[in-house]
Amino acid sequence: MPLQNVTPLRLLLFFLLFLGIQWPPSSNISAAPPPGNLLADEIIIYNWEGDIPQSVLDAFTFETGVKISYQVFNSQEEAIVNIRAGNVYDVAIIDGRFISMLTQKSLLKPLNYENLLNFKYISPNFRGLAYDPDNRFSVPYSWGTTGLLINIGIEHAPVHSWADLWDKQYTGRVAVSASYPREAIGLTLKALGYSANSENPDEVEAALAKLLQLRLDPTYLYCYYPDFGMATMMSGKVLIAVGFSGDLLESQKKGLSVEYILPEEGLLLWGDTFVVPASSRNQNTAELFIDFLLRPKISAEIVNQKYYASTNEAARPFVHPRILANTAIYPTDSMLMKAEIIEALSPEGQRLLDATWQKFLAAYPQIK
Repeated sequence: MPLQNVTPLRLLLFFLLFLGIQWPPSSNISAAPPPGNLLADEIIIYNWEGDIPQSVLDAFTFETGVKISYQVFNSQEEAIVNIRAGNVYDVAIIDGRFISMLTQKSLLKPLNYENLLNFKYISPNFRGLAYDPDNRFSVPYSWGTTGLLINIGIEHAPVHSWADLWDKQYTGRVAVSASYPREAIGLTLKALGYSANSENPDEVEAALAKLLQLRLDPTYLYCYYPDFGMATMMSGKVLIAVGFSGDLLESQKKGLSVEYILPEEGLLLWGDTFVVPASSRNQNTAELFIDFLLRPKISAEIVNQKYYASTNEAARPFVHPRILANTAIYPTDSMLMKAEIIEALSPEGQRLLDATWQKFLAAYPQIK
């Protein structure tokens, strides 16, 4: 349901319901962790490249002696394929919209909260989400928005909406990542006035047609990259890129003058979680690693280095004030008024989206 269709009060209630409900009684997390002799020598973490700072990984190894094998994926769809294939991972970072599907297929281990004492620091607003009502399989990690990055070091482009991506004055200067099909199709649906979560075949077909306009219009040389290309933005080839809230400060760290726009049609929301795949052979150590990341100062260190909002309420006092004050990272209630959460699709809806995305990629054979 698009959030613009509800009153401000109902919107706030809707958003809080999305973020969560109260956790079950705290007796589930009262026991002590297992003794150190149950720790594995090494665990495999499956995540976006660089999502957890190396300093944090090193701190865990220094404290426990457990080595970290950090493996990366280029998209959540790739991660899901590999988890379904039975590839061995001990901890994976998965977008909340995929949790229900993974649990239905018995691809995640139920969590042992005797090892997750620091779950108590997770804000009640992020617990008990609809895709995992008892947090039996997932621990909330981070959340944020999808918007538009404008390279104002090149030009102060008057961009205010998703629809501006199709403005011919930006011909050949727009970048969208092939790693995020839900976001690419979702923002196009929003630009057309539909829900980003639409499963209506006619609306999804219209979104495909609009995406393909960028290819079929001979006057528009659509600039498309497999992933967000910081170097490409720095080269001056890209003026506008679809990106995430954390990309703003990351871009600025690289010396770019970048503005982050929350499109007027409504921004897109996402939320990542920690899970233990069913293939894990080291569940205890995996859970103790997650618990380590839930320490307030450790959670804050991740925010301070990666610039994505944390679900850890106790971490806020340790987050740099300029990050807390940055509304691209921690948007205000008014900015969330037209926001829409990227939700899990029905099996039929997912098949429709997958087929649509393949049609789009077929028009861009250079994309791998």
